[in-house]
Amino acid sequence: VQLQASGGGLVQTGGSLRLSCAASGSIVSITVMGWYRQAPGKQRELVAAITSGISTNYADSVKGRFTISGDNAKNTVYLQMNSLKPADTAVYYCNARTVVDGAVGDDYWGQGTLVTVSS
Repeated sequence: VQLQASGGGLVQTGGSLRLSCAASGSIVSITVMGWYRQAPGKQRELVAAITSGISTNYADSVKGRFTISGDNAKNTVYLQMNSLKPADTAVYYCNARTVVDGAVGDDYWGQGTLVTVSS
């Protein structure tokens, strides 16, 4: 599985960005797709995930501001980010995960895309 992320950039506080992650390869095995982020000096954290193209979950810090969605025809997952804050500044990584018999299988990562929110 290969993941190609795009859409990062510089935005002012309160602005919006949309990240895209296009998947290719053995994508039929993918159950969960998500976005993680890592700010300088901090651990990578889950931002949002979508399972089987239906159920979603979000970090508390982004609920109500970020929306994850998928386009099966394009094998692409999006992260719409609104009302951005400086605390959202980080490198964002796309993730794809296989689930086997209810257990996490393989994780695949895209290259990071930098999101910078200026105050």
